[in-house]
Amino acid sequence: MPNYIYFGDNLPILKSMDSECVDLIYIDPPFNTGQARSLTQIRTTHSSHGDRVGFQGKTYQTERGASRSYNDRFDDFLAFIEPRLVEAYRVTKPDGSLFFHIDYREVHYCKILLDEIYGRASFLNEIIWAYDYGGRSRRKWPPKHDNILWYAKNPKRYTFNLEAVDRIQYMAPKLVGAEKAGRGKLPTDTWWHTIVPTNSKEKTGYPTQKPLGILRRIIAASSNPGEVVMDFFAGSGTTGAACLELGRQFILVDDNEEALRVMAKRFGGREDIQWVGFDPRRVVDVQTG
Repeated sequence: MPNYIYFGDNLPILKSMDSECVDLIYIDPPFNTGQARSLTQIRTTHSSHGDRVGFQGKTYQTERGASRSYNDRFDDFLAFIEPRLVEAYRVTKPDGSLFFHIDYREVHYCKILLDEIYGRASFLNEIIWAYDYGGRSRRKWPPKHDNILWYAKNPKRYTFNLEAVDRIQYMAPKLVGAEKAGRGKLPTDTWWHTIVPTNSKEKTGYPTQKPLGILRRIIAASSNPGEVVMDFFAGSGTTGAACLELGRQFILVDDNEEALRVMAKRFGGREDIQWVGFDPRRVVDVQTG
């Protein structure tokens, strides 16, 4: 089976799919922040007459690159997401899972909605992805986390590959001994992980790009090699990139042409990917930063 990337509205694409054909779904839908979200790529070069000062007083000249954006504004977010979650449940295999990535604005309402669709017994975890970047409000505790809700279609039979999960360092390694410290410990439901660094090779320039480390952990734990992973809010295609690393098949969907252009650059001419509704060969000016 080849990998698929679809350009279009995900709802009719989901409705066209066979029932119980996907092993794992991860989605990172718009968070309904009420505004358009954008990111302008910036490249800095050393210059004696630069416009910013860096480490040890060195000066740098800023050059603005491509800007990418998407609309994150819905009059009724639950009415938008509900039919898509109903279809997600239908296309998931009996032992499959859904990971629903959202933030504090909508997570409580979405949890109730997912309980109705999947059943409360199917809720297994709320994973907190904690990070530290950006401004700090002086009027409230700065929100520095996202929420990832994990639902198994069948709470009595689902994939969870504990030994495939990457381990993390002990906070006090001297207290557990050299052997345990060297092996590390398994993560809990709170994941401390940086955002994608500005100067990282991983960076695509897409406004909502998520770190490969987060997707690797989810896909390694909740699917097996050769199985099918779907992301129908694919954005920059990080789910697909993690699948390629881990030997999974993928189905990606997005209706933002800028997202497809970023994915075209990211996956460059691979013969094991079929593009539907979009020709990646015409993409010539996407910059990855």
